[in-house]
Amino acid sequence: MATFGVTGRRAQAVAWGLLVATELGLAAGVIAGSATAAYLAAALMATFAATMISAIMRGRAGAPCACFGARSTVGWAAVARNAVLAAAFAALPSLPDSDLSTDEWLGLGLAVALLAVAGLAVAVLALAREVGLLRLRLGPGSALEIAEEGPELFSQSGLADALRPDPETTLGLAVFTSAGCHVCRSLEPSVRALANDPRIAVATFDEVEESEAWSRLGIPGSPFALALDLDGSVLAKGTFNNLAQLESVLATGERRRAERELTEAAPHV
Repeated sequence: MATFGVTGRRAQAVAWGLLVATELGLAAGVIAGSATAAYLAAALMATFAATMISAIMRGRAGAPCACFGARSTVGWAAVARNAVLAAAFAALPSLPDSDLSTDEWLGLGLAVALLAVAGLAVAVLALAREVGLLRLRLGPGSALEIAEEGPELFSQSGLADALRPDPETTLGLAVFTSAGCHVCRSLEPSVRALANDPRIAVATFDEVEESEAWSRLGIPGSPFALALDLDGSVLAKGTFNNLAQLESVLATGERRRAERELTEAAPHV
């Protein structure tokens, strides 16, 4: 019940009881041959399908629904199942009262099979769309680092004073955001989570309030990140769209700093 917005123990118990009573009553009517009960059952199944679609659109896909057992979850397969049941209940009153011939049974079975295939086709297309949207949302696994965008690697950013490192801090992270950036707002919790790591000194730079830093460093847009050494030198940079890409900027910065330290420590021949 909570999956579909019904909260509170009492409200859930009342809704559950009414739903069970309604389904049992309609089932008895359908068994008795009532056309009204069959049409009401079809409407109930269509309502279930619409409710399921609404839950999917609200990001509840995969949440438990207990529609057909405790393991049932919200998804397009459940929508297709409810649609097929609605069509079957709506077709019941149209069936002839007399015994069906073999050809009529075959025709009825073919119609049901075609409905099932149509429902599965809709479910597969919806699933393909969801996978495509998910891939677009996730994007590539690492941040987009373009040499011509932002400051040059290993150059001085002039942002060391803004980092305010702790004794445990080993790396700085400068995040460039803007007020009109929806991705920036959605990533604010991730940036705050990184700021809680004592090993990382995080500083954010707004496009309006810190316009001088934006212009001086040639920031191409937001969200953009710089991995910095504690002296302010640029170790890595890139445009990012999710936490994984932002973390890839830090990982690249750590790797390049380690490579630079090894090069400086190696004996010169």
